[in-house]
Amino acid sequence: MDTIVGMRAFIAVARQQSFTAGAKALNISTKLASKYVKQLEQHLGAQLLNRTTRSVTLTETGRVYFERSTQLLDQFDELEGVIQKRQSELAGSIRITAPTAFGSIHLVEALQSFQSSHPNISIDLHLSDQHIAIVEEGFDLAIRFGKLKDSNLIARKLMSMRGVYVASPDYLADYGQPKHPDELVAHNCMIQRTSDDPHHWLFNIDNKTISVEVSGSFQANSPMAIAKMAVGGLGICMCPMYVVSPDIENGTLKVLFEEYEVTKFNLYAVYPPSRHLTARVRTLIDHLAHIISDTSETFSAMN
Repeated sequence: MDTIVGMRAFIAVARQQSFTAGAKALNISTKLASKYVKQLEQHLGAQLLNRTTRSVTLTETGRVYFERSTQLLDQFDELEGVIQKRQSELAGSIRITAPTAFGSIHLVEALQSFQSSHPNISIDLHLSDQHIAIVEEGFDLAIRFGKLKDSNLIARKLMSMRGVYVASPDYLADYGQPKHPDELVAHNCMIQRTSDDPHHWLFNIDNKTISVEVSGSFQANSPMAIAKMAVGGLGICMCPMYVVSPDIENGTLKVLFEEYEVTKFNLYAVYPPSRHLTARVRTLIDHLAHIISDTSETFSAMN
């Protein structure tokens, strides 16, 4: 049997926890994926997967094999790319997860220039405002805002941007413009659930960081959704500057509490620890650090 083919089938099935979904990821039939995994298990003389009618899970041996084989395939793919192309021409695939709003605009712009320079690298971009377990889901790289919660991952800071408090002129005309954060208790505040503490907003008051409890009639897991509700005149929201900068520029949103701002949204490139970070991923991270840092002044400057 071809061990590499078997490893690829096993990894895909393990990641998807399904032979059907794993086969789909590889563009092969479910029957063929099952055959490859079975041949691999027979070759190793060990059961790698527990199979039931409802799910597929890793055995203890399978978990060890999954971790090691994933690293080996990364190294194999890079070696193959080096042999097939000149060493300076990177090849292979990179799976990335990123926040929906930032990923669909600013990250995509950075990826365009990267792929123009490296046409033999394919990008698989997954946009989500949910926290993705990058190792378990098989991602090479995650672009994330906020503190690194998983100490087993490595993070490289790409930029820092303002967190701003905004509301539409129509909302402020109807309900009045709050001059001090304490007045937020009387206002409808849009809640972003993916924040570390969504119901408490931070302000710099008398050189101290003060937490103000907020509440409102709308909450979502996406900063873009929160901003759109604010544009519609529903209330006040707190968002990363990149989400609302076009609306601030065209006047559909007005910045509040500039003198009290304290929140910063740090953007990181996050990747699994490995003694062998593939050259293509390392090159992409360097590219993003260069390109994205050029936009950081726009998103961190005061109006």
